[in-house]
Amino acid sequence: MDEKEIFERISKGDEKALEFLYKKYYRMMTKLVITNSGTEEEARDIYQDALIVFWQKATSGNLVMTSKISTYIYSICQNLWRKELDRKKRLSNEEKDSAVSLDTETAERDRIILKCIEQLGETCKKVLMYYYFEEMSMQEIADKLGFANTDTAKTKKYKCKMKLDELVKAQYSEHDFLD
Repeated sequence: MDEKEIFERISKGDEKALEFLYKKYYRMMTKLVITNSGTEEEARDIYQDALIVFWQKATSGNLVMTSKISTYIYSICQNLWRKELDRKKRLSNEEKDSAVSLDTETAERDRIILKCIEQLGETCKKVLMYYYFEEMSMQEIADKLGFANTDTAKTKKYKCKMKLDELVKAQYSEHDFLD
Protein backbone atom coordinates (compact mmCIF):
# COMPACT_ATOMS: atom_id res chain seq x y z
CA MET A 1 0.00 0.00 0.00
CA ASP A 2 1.29 3.44 -0.83
CA GLU A 3 0.79 6.57 1.30
CA LYS A 4 -2.17 7.85 -0.68
CA GLU A 5 -4.02 4.54 -0.50
CA ILE A 6 -3.35 4.19 3.25
CA PHE A 7 -4.64 7.70 3.92
CA GLU A 8 -7.75 7.19 1.78
CA ARG A 9 -8.56 3.89 3.47
CA ILE A 10 -8.06 5.34 6.95
CA SER A 11 -10.18 8.38 6.02
CA LYS A 12 -13.00 5.94 5.23
CA GLY A 13 -12.59 4.22 8.60
CA ASP A 14 -10.61 1.16 7.48
CA GLU A 15 -9.10 -0.25 10.66
CA LYS A 16 -6.95 -2.73 8.74
CA ALA A 17 -5.12 0.19 7.11
CA LEU A 18 -4.57 1.72 10.54
CA GLU A 19 -3.19 -1.60 11.79
CA PHE A 20 -0.85 -1.70 8.79
CA LEU A 21 0.29 1.86 9.59
CA TYR A 22 0.80 0.93 13.26
CA LYS A 23 3.13 -1.93 12.37
CA LYS A 24 4.92 -0.02 9.61
CA TYR A 25 6.04 2.90 11.79
CA TYR A 26 6.11 1.27 15.23
CA ARG A 27 9.92 1.11 15.56
CA MET A 28 10.50 4.63 14.25
CA MET A 29 7.91 6.23 16.53
CA THR A 30 8.78 4.32 19.68
CA LYS A 31 12.49 4.97 19.15
CA LEU A 32 11.74 8.70 19.43
CA VAL A 33 10.44 8.26 22.99
CA ILE A 34 12.95 5.61 24.08
CA THR A 35 15.94 7.70 22.97
CA ASN A 36 14.50 10.68 24.86
CA SER A 37 14.35 9.18 28.36
CA GLY A 38 11.24 7.08 27.85
CA THR A 39 10.44 3.45 28.46
CA GLU A 40 9.14 0.97 25.89
CA GLU A 41 5.70 1.12 27.56
CA GLU A 42 5.62 4.94 27.46
CA ALA A 43 6.71 4.82 23.83
CA ARG A 44 3.91 2.40 22.96
CA ASP A 45 1.34 4.56 24.78
CA ILE A 46 2.51 7.75 23.07
CA TYR A 47 2.43 6.09 19.66
CA GLN A 48 -1.07 4.71 20.25
CA ASP A 49 -2.29 8.13 21.40
CA ALA A 50 -0.73 9.73 18.31
CA LEU A 51 -2.50 7.23 16.06
CA ILE A 52 -5.81 8.01 17.78
CA VAL A 53 -5.28 11.70 17.05
CA PHE A 54 -4.37 10.89 13.42
CA TRP A 55 -7.40 8.57 13.05
CA GLN A 56 -9.79 11.20 14.43
CA LYS A 57 -8.44 13.88 12.14
CA ALA A 58 -8.37 11.63 9.08
CA THR A 59 -11.91 10.30 9.57
CA SER A 60 -13.27 13.80 10.26
CA GLY A 61 -12.61 14.62 6.59
CA ASN A 62 -10.87 17.87 7.51
CA LEU A 63 -7.29 16.65 7.32
CA VAL A 64 -5.35 17.54 4.19
CA MET A 65 -2.00 15.79 4.09
CA THR A 66 0.79 18.15 3.04
CA SER A 67 3.56 15.85 4.25
CA LYS A 68 4.23 12.14 4.51
CA ILE A 69 2.03 10.28 7.00
CA SER A 70 5.12 9.25 8.96
CA THR A 71 6.23 12.88 9.29
CA TYR A 72 2.79 13.93 10.48
CA ILE A 73 2.51 11.14 13.06
CA TYR A 74 6.11 11.72 14.18
CA SER A 75 5.31 15.36 14.96
CA ILE A 76 2.23 14.30 16.96
CA CYS A 77 4.43 11.85 18.92
CA GLN A 78 6.99 14.58 19.56
CA ASN A 79 4.33 16.95 20.90
CA LEU A 80 2.74 14.29 23.10
CA TRP A 81 6.10 13.20 24.47
CA ARG A 82 7.12 16.81 25.18
CA LYS A 83 3.91 17.31 27.15
CA GLU A 84 4.55 14.09 29.05
CA LEU A 85 8.12 15.15 29.89
CA ASP A 86 6.86 18.54 31.10
CA ARG A 87 4.28 16.79 33.25
CA LYS A 88 6.96 14.49 34.66
CA LYS A 89 9.15 17.47 35.57
CA ARG A 90 6.29 18.97 37.56
CA LEU A 91 5.92 15.70 39.45
CA SER A 92 9.63 15.16 40.06
CA ASN A 93 9.55 16.70 43.54
CA GLU A 94 6.97 14.19 44.76
CA GLU A 95 7.67 10.70 45.99
CA LYS A 96 8.16 8.11 43.30
CA ASP A 97 5.22 5.98 44.46
CA SER A 98 2.74 8.83 44.22
CA ALA A 99 4.12 9.81 40.80
CA VAL A 100 3.51 6.28 39.50
CA SER A 101 -0.06 6.27 40.74
CA LEU A 102 -0.63 9.72 39.24
CA ASP A 103 0.55 8.44 35.86
CA THR A 104 -2.18 5.79 35.82
CA GLU A 105 -4.78 8.20 37.17
CA THR A 106 -3.91 10.73 34.46
CA ALA A 107 -4.09 8.10 31.71
CA GLU A 108 -7.48 6.90 32.97
CA ARG A 109 -8.77 10.47 33.31
CA ASP A 110 -7.65 11.24 29.76
CA ARG A 111 -9.44 8.13 28.44
CA ILE A 112 -12.66 9.14 30.21
CA ILE A 113 -12.44 12.71 28.91
CA LEU A 114 -11.72 11.58 25.33
CA LYS A 115 -14.69 9.20 25.50
CA CYS A 116 -16.95 12.07 26.57
CA ILE A 117 -15.53 14.44 23.93
CA GLU A 118 -16.57 11.87 21.30
CA GLN A 119 -20.18 12.31 22.46
CA LEU A 120 -20.16 16.06 21.78
CA GLY A 121 -21.20 17.71 18.53
CA GLU A 122 -18.65 18.02 15.74
CA THR A 123 -17.85 21.70 16.39
CA CYS A 124 -17.37 21.18 20.13
CA LYS A 125 -15.19 18.15 19.45
CA LYS A 126 -12.96 20.19 17.15
CA VAL A 127 -12.75 23.23 19.42
CA LEU A 128 -11.76 21.17 22.47
CA MET A 129 -9.33 18.91 20.59
CA TYR A 130 -7.67 21.90 18.91
CA TYR A 131 -7.40 23.83 22.17
CA TYR A 132 -6.45 21.14 24.68
CA PHE A 133 -4.67 18.51 22.59
CA GLU A 134 -3.14 20.50 19.76
CA GLU A 135 -2.62 23.63 21.87
CA MET A 136 -3.88 25.94 19.13
CA SER A 137 -4.43 29.59 19.96
CA MET A 138 -7.94 31.06 19.93
CA GLN A 139 -7.00 32.94 16.75
CA GLU A 140 -5.95 29.70 15.03
CA ILE A 141 -9.17 27.99 16.13
CA ALA A 142 -11.28 30.93 14.95
CA ASP A 143 -9.53 30.89 11.55
CA LYS A 144 -9.70 27.11 11.16
CA LEU A 145 -13.39 26.85 12.08
CA GLY A 146 -14.51 30.06 10.37
CA PHE A 147 -15.57 31.90 13.53
CA ALA A 148 -16.00 35.68 13.29
CA ASN A 149 -13.24 36.40 15.83
CA THR A 150 -11.36 35.08 18.86
CA ASP A 151 -14.17 36.13 21.22
CA THR A 152 -16.54 33.81 19.37
CA ALA A 153 -13.98 31.01 19.65
CA LYS A 154 -13.52 31.66 23.40
CA THR A 155 -17.27 31.64 23.99
CA LYS A 156 -17.66 28.41 22.01
CA LYS A 157 -14.77 26.79 23.93
CA TYR A 158 -16.34 27.81 27.24
CA LYS A 159 -19.77 26.44 26.30
CA CYS A 160 -18.26 23.20 24.95
CA LYS A 161 -16.18 22.79 28.11
CA MET A 162 -19.35 23.20 30.19
CA LYS A 163 -21.10 20.51 28.10
CA LEU A 164 -18.09 18.23 28.52
CA ASP A 165 -18.08 18.79 32.30
CA GLU A 166 -21.80 17.91 32.44
CA LEU A 167 -21.22 14.72 30.41
CA VAL A 168 -18.33 13.63 32.62
CA LYS A 169 -20.29 14.32 35.83
CA ALA A 170 -23.39 12.55 34.50
CA GLN A 171 -21.54 9.41 33.40
CA TYR A 172 -18.72 9.06 35.92
CA SER A 173 -18.24 9.47 39.63
CA GLU A 174 -15.23 10.83 41.46
CA HIS A 175 -14.40 7.20 42.27
CA ASP A 176 -13.74 6.55 38.55
CA PHE A 177 -10.95 9.11 38.63
CA LEU A 178 -9.39 7.92 41.86
CA ASP A 179 -9.30 4.19 41.25
